[in-house]
Amino acid sequence: MTLRPLLRSALLVLALLLSSCASAGSHWVELAGQRYTVELATNDAERARGLMFRDSMPRDRGMLFIHDAQTPLAYWMKNTRISLDILYFDEGLRLVSQQRDVPPCSAGNRCPTYPSSAPARYVLELNAGEAARLQLQDGATLTVSPSVGLPR
Repeated sequence: MTLRPLLRSALLVLALLLSSCASAGSHWVELAGQRYTVELATNDAERARGLMFRDSMPRDRGMLFIHDAQTPLAYWMKNTRISLDILYFDEGLRLVSQQRDVPPCSAGNRCPTYPSSAPARYVLELNAGEAARLQLQDGATLTVSPSVGLPR
């Protein structure tokens, strides 16, 4: 009798672990014919942490930052250890600004900012060099997987 509740708890934990693993790779974006698996940053805490403290990121990965409104944005590389391309998109998912090959910064609050040249609502961070490899031009369209749940 005492084994049954323990078994039930173990199965529940296993189911939760499997569901979180399945959803971890379900968010993606496509840009210039290339698909990237992305992590989402949808609140202030997630956006503030971003890709800090990471020593590397696979080439087919990135992070999509989702803001509540379209506005001029500026990102910085505080505690970021990898060079990135910072790509700014408007509400229509059109590329409006690019900051390419942004270097890591360990200068804390003295790290420079990298602003968008136009109002943006979404920011995609990819490994440095991806924008050049894709030959991105402003106006390129980002496709986002339905699992991200952007408003239509």
